[in-house]
Amino acid sequence: MADLPGTLAEYMLADAKLVAKKPKSLSMRDAAALPLVGITAYEGLMRAGIKQGQKVLVHGGAGGVGHIAVQLANYFGAQVFATISDDEQVSVIEKLGGTAINYKQESVADYVAKHTAGAGFDLVFDSVGGENLNASFEAAALNANIATTMSLLNLDLTQVHFKGLSLHVVFMLIPMLHNHKREQHGHILTQLANIVDEGKLKPILDTETFALEEVSKAHDRLASRKVIGKVVIDI
Repeated sequence: MADLPGTLAEYMLADAKLVAKKPKSLSMRDAAALPLVGITAYEGLMRAGIKQGQKVLVHGGAGGVGHIAVQLANYFGAQVFATISDDEQVSVIEKLGGTAINYKQESVADYVAKHTAGAGFDLVFDSVGGENLNASFEAAALNANIATTMSLLNLDLTQVHFKGLSLHVVFMLIPMLHNHKREQHGHILTQLANIVDEGKLKPILDTETFALEEVSKAHDRLASRKVIGKVVIDI
């Protein structure tokens, strides 16, 4: 893509603008799990105007991007809620500083009433995207901000209009693909490293492990939707 080398290799050339020193408190394996999901979560929350005291909803809170977004929103002083698909993920969300919502057991209207007295969430970070954006629109407060990592679909924006919502689409590859403000990636990674070393952020690695020769199995694991945290390939 864009004539850039991939990372499923032992060695690669990297633009110095895109990289930063790893957090001192993380192993190399843990640090490898942070850049893509960390940059995505950080950029989405910043663009959506995260503020102290807000009620923030993270869709897919136990996923790769989601579990980082939960921790960062908590770090920035928000009251964080996160949707999950399995009650086994409740403890994961609670350890990250959030309140879990099983979307299979509670409707959007139910959890909006329960957690916001019907007003809606000030900021919604949707790491699921697609048709789930409709749930984000429904859950958002008037004039709220929504950040999404997946919006490749045709969608009715009627709710967005009548609620005065602001929609922010995060595509973290833009600096690399278009050689556009690449230094922002290095800056965000430096900020993330500082937050990690403060003890306020740590990536969760999925329980399954894969060698470089098992790349296809790693992709199958991702597609299974059973992953908690980030899948890492050992080289």
